[in-house]
Amino acid sequence: MFNLKKDLVFFDIESTGLNVIRDKIVQIAMIKYPKGGGDPVELEMMINPGIPISEEAMAVHGITPDMLRNKPSFAQVGKQIFDFIGTADLAGYNSDRFDVPMLMEEFARIGIEFRIDTRNLIDVQKIFYKMEPRTLKAALALYCNKELEDAHNALSDVRATAEVLKGQIARYEGVDHIDGDGFVTKRPIVNDVEHIASFLADHGTLDVTQRLRYDSNGEVVFNFGKYIGKPVAKTLYEDRQYYHWILEKEFSAQVKQMVKDILSAYEKNLKP
Repeated sequence: MFNLKKDLVFFDIESTGLNVIRDKIVQIAMIKYPKGGGDPVELEMMINPGIPISEEAMAVHGITPDMLRNKPSFAQVGKQIFDFIGTADLAGYNSDRFDVPMLMEEFARIGIEFRIDTRNLIDVQKIFYKMEPRTLKAALALYCNKELEDAHNALSDVRATAEVLKGQIARYEGVDHIDGDGFVTKRPIVNDVEHIASFLADHGTLDVTQRLRYDSNGEVVFNFGKYIGKPVAKTLYEDRQYYHWILEKEFSAQVKQMVKDILSAYEKNLKP
């Protein structure tokens, strides 16, 4: 079992497409592992996205508009999902680049602020790609000696993901990681969510859409547009029009929350 300081929620999303800002959730499945032990709790639901599902997405997950016709919208079930997750850390497969930002966008649309800066994020795919670059099916076979059945069904995938992390901890705990440059990470995988999240974190960029990054001095700078390479805090303080432009345009909810926090912290530091 996982060694937890907080609840840990594994989750998986099936969607109308791959654009984390424009596309929407059609199915979500979650398994919560309580920090104090006990049996995990599962929650699964189908969601009517209110927009068309792309042919490519339907070919992957097999969910059609007819299957969702009488299902609730995210606005109707968002609070239930938010309450189920609570303050838990999050885990998934390719979740940092897809599931987490898409979930944040859905919450933002209904006026719920879903923060990730207070959570540890475990993307099981990152462990797998760092140690054994393959697919979820291969991961389950490698770490658990099991065959993945009913792939791209959200609940089947999330169950498999939880099994993979257990297998990864068992295999890599106490094993040093050596990257392509010969850099050694001492015991990157131990049975501790915070430790694993730190090992997986991308310390170069701050957000999944890679709009913000750290420079060589550790300062947050823009990674796009006319202010590329310029410090975010000072720039937004001096150019409020650009700040409001970011909040109004099609940037992710994650980026919008980050620029709000960065500007707010900068203004507080200026006060005597």
